Amino acid sequence: MRGSVDGLGSSAPIGTMLPAVFADDDLAQRFVAGLDEVLAPILNVLDCLDRYFDPALTPLDFAQWLGTWVGAETDGTEPEQRLRAAVAAAAGLHRVRGTRRGLSEAVRLAFGTEPEITESGGAAWSARPRGPVPGTPHPHLHVALRLPEPTPADTQRLDALVAAARPAHMPYTVSMTAAERNLDR
Repeated sequence: MRGSVDGLGSSAPIGTMLPAVFADDDLAQRFVAGLDEVLAPILNVLDCLDRYFDPALTPLDFAQWLGTWVGAETDGTEPEQRLRAAVAAAAGLHRVRGTRRGLSEAVRLAFGTEPEITESGGAAWSARPRGPVPGTPHPHLHVALRLPEPTPADTQRLDALVAAARPAHMPYTVSMTAAERNLDR
């Protein structure tokens, strides 16, 4: 959390900006020194403002808030590195939202694992009109994810994520299974 930092000096001390008549006035200098102490954290933030908008460098609590600005698909439970990656990738994900690639990337950023996506659609080209329609006649999307130790909360998170990132007209299902562990040591 931002706040006062003990011993943080001001980058622009007010005492040096006072008219010359106050340069030797002890009361005036002590008064503005108190203001410097209060304003120093604000000036420090303003001096480093560009770093606050870089998800890799910003403080963690600001990265969470920044995620709400850019529409990052986060729920506050992900590890710090995954949160920062999701915030950094959010703008790019909005360009591919509703596509297989966008859905896959959103799930990978949220869980750290690549999902298996099965969909009913398709694309085809035909030189003749009334060619066969690709895919199946009933639209459907299925997202399967393997995690080392899945929980019911993970399944709910996956469901909410797929509901938000899928094509709007597409019915969907999700499944979560435990990944096989390698017992070799």
